[in-house]
Amino acid sequence: MIASILPTYSRAPLAFVKGEGSWLETADGSRYLDLGAGIAVNALGHAAPELVATLTEQAGKLWHVSNLYQIPEQQKLADLLVANTFADTVFFTNSGTEACELAVKMVRKYWYEKGAPERVEILTFAGAFHGRSSAAIAAAGSEKMVKGFGPLLEGFVHLPWDDIEAVKAAITENTAAIMIEPIQGEGGIRPASDAFLKALREICDETGTLLVFDEVQCGVARTGKLFAHEWAGVTPDVMMVAKGIGGGFPLGAVLATENAASGMTAGTHGSTYGGNPLGCAIGAKVMEIVTAEGFMEEVSRKAAFLRQRLEGLVAAHPDIFTEVRGQGLMLGLKCKPAPVELVQAAYAQNLLTVPAADNVLRLLPALTISEDDMAEAVRRLDAAALALESNPA
Repeated sequence: MIASILPTYSRAPLAFVKGEGSWLETADGSRYLDLGAGIAVNALGHAAPELVATLTEQAGKLWHVSNLYQIPEQQKLADLLVANTFADTVFFTNSGTEACELAVKMVRKYWYEKGAPERVEILTFAGAFHGRSSAAIAAAGSEKMVKGFGPLLEGFVHLPWDDIEAVKAAITENTAAIMIEPIQGEGGIRPASDAFLKALREICDETGTLLVFDEVQCGVARTGKLFAHEWAGVTPDVMMVAKGIGGGFPLGAVLATENAASGMTAGTHGSTYGGNPLGCAIGAKVMEIVTAEGFMEEVSRKAAFLRQRLEGLVAAHPDIFTEVRGQGLMLGLKCKPAPVELVQAAYAQNLLTVPAADNVLRLLPALTISEDDMAEAVRRLDAAALALESNPA
């Protein structure tokens, strides 16, 4: 008999009833140190007091009215995003997947309105993850994502990662956009080189192609900049955002320049819940906190501390780990065993981590994690590695 919850997840035998900061608690009182943060969602930790207060205040006033009307909380968050990014305009969604759907529509509608309806192809990259909708899995293109779900949405061209010559060869008169994660998350914490991102921007400028960044996982201060592309000194035309922007509340967005968004006129897109007062009030508070003076500098300081400890862990366990990857507090440990073995060994140490492709263990802690908790996390990872060394598969 099928379970009452559709069995699409391989869930760990863990259930949490309470969270505070970087810690989660089960019904029996067991405490787990969380290095996953809901897969980079709980950017300010569990039950962040500022977010709890904001949610409580807004919940007592107004939850939902629909986008038939002006929504002041939505306007506030949009203004904050525009003021702090490349963007001129924002559309709010509930998730990163929905943001991907709009990004695809936006770049194709742009060329249709420009009188070039044949420009529908979007270049994407091996290892990509843009969500699980029909457009998003077609954009990723991997067998794991698409098998059994055909026919796929057409118009995506899949290219090798970080290969600028492949991009140059793939650009044609039918190319609408290039879509890329500045740092792949699900793909194994793989940062695109600054040179690659700069070259993509140059190609797009030369050909009129739109550049789309997916910063659903790597954005919102996770790397020590508000958005990861800032490290390369380039800007996109369109950007997908979610996860950390809501601090745990379902919230996503598409940010765009006025030019890139020019085809999206009244009636071309909509969302029942997107931009609701609850989500936007929390998103605005998240933005106020992460853009406050010193916050991102502190993220970078913590990241340097954690990375140094992880490099020591790699050196101490060469049969388990081979390298540290990533930027800021979006880090990965390349493993020799399957990462799921590390995940399970870490469970035994009351530590939560996240597996990824390319044999990588993801570490995505709350941006507010303390130095003591980072040191404790590395100690527990060390114990997990020792357990695997003592009992190899």
